[in-house]
Amino acid sequence: MGLHRFKPLPSGRMGILWTLSSIRDAAMVEFGCMGHMMYSGVTLENTGVRGACKRYSTHIDETDIALGSTDKLADTIAHVMERDNPRVIFLLPSSIPEVIGTDLQAEAKALQQEYPNTHFLSFGYGGFEVTQHRGIQEALLRLVQTLPRDTDKKPQSTFNIIGSCADLFRFQADASEILRIMEGVFGMKPLCILTSDTSVQDIENMGGAHINLVLRREGEPAAKHLQERFGTPYLQGRPYGIDGTARWIEEVAEILKVPVDRDFLDSQLREGKRLLSDMRPLIRHLGEEHPEKIRLSIGAHADVVRGIRNFGCGELSLPQGTYWCDSPDMAGDDIPYFTEDQWMEAIQSQKKGLLMASGEALAWADRNMSLQITNPDIRRRLNPYVPPFVGFRGALHLMDLWINAALEQEDDED
Repeated sequence: MGLHRFKPLPSGRMGILWTLSSIRDAAMVEFGCMGHMMYSGVTLENTGVRGACKRYSTHIDETDIALGSTDKLADTIAHVMERDNPRVIFLLPSSIPEVIGTDLQAEAKALQQEYPNTHFLSFGYGGFEVTQHRGIQEALLRLVQTLPRDTDKKPQSTFNIIGSCADLFRFQADASEILRIMEGVFGMKPLCILTSDTSVQDIENMGGAHINLVLRREGEPAAKHLQERFGTPYLQGRPYGIDGTARWIEEVAEILKVPVDRDFLDSQLREGKRLLSDMRPLIRHLGEEHPEKIRLSIGAHADVVRGIRNFGCGELSLPQGTYWCDSPDMAGDDIPYFTEDQWMEAIQSQKKGLLMASGEALAWADRNMSLQITNPDIRRRLNPYVPPFVGFRGALHLMDLWINAALEQEDDED
């Protein structure tokens, strides 16, 4: 790993940890050193993950590494079973056992025989060669491959959310907006919100849903598996903006072959269009007189970047700035991956405009912190009921942020 001024690209292990950490009635045991899980626990709590999956570490030392001993893993599992007796135990690797070749899958099989009433699920990707997003994809897929039970579809239409994970900024608020829209438009309740607000039992019941809503591309392999096993169709995409959210709703309706509640939908559209019409004169003025102040630049998860860009530069006609994603696995011609040096250069080259990036990047550049759209963060997030970025309320929130950030730039010059 090279030197970094800021936080380096997270590993696959971190992606797995963020994905599993919000699952209730489960425990996570890392076969690694003490400091790993302690540091990760603080990070998770700062992002809003509390009271869900119990986290443990085996506290291996130099002797364990030199001898290849796994005795501390067995001791830790015995302690976890006595204290919590969880329904599922996730075995998470760390970099050192990955290097020395510890076979966690074999350990899981042995533990399964010793504790037949608890499900043991082991994960790989403990090294640094795999990125965070591939770890998230692996975790989501492994969960749906092993935990869901055979079941019939529920009499009343239901849905699952796949890909709402703790690594995404405001993951709880965005999931809540999806729930509000699905209930308001279709009268549907969720079976499982994978994984930001779920339990082992919720995952077991996922096969009873009528549609899977995949909020990030890493969740598509999991959705495909559920489609093959249970015949559940899925829709991949994050609804951003007024028109964008309406199109997303129509796609859901088409898949389900059900009508929408037009009263609810029309009320949401009227509210959004009204604010949009109020903003257009000011946006037009700024676009003609000071286009550099409303030029929109975004660096985040590729799906987040594309969705917000389509709303801001499509529906609102904001001037386009620079766009980049936070994973080399997701890079494309329109949204490339930027290294630390590249995104620092991109931010420095545009001193004005609407910059949406991580809290770390915005603080370094002394830019408007209200425009944070991704992690790494520099603050604690204790309140899950903040405004979302997706859906109709997310569109209202984004418009409010953008217009005030543009006006603040004007105030700074006066």
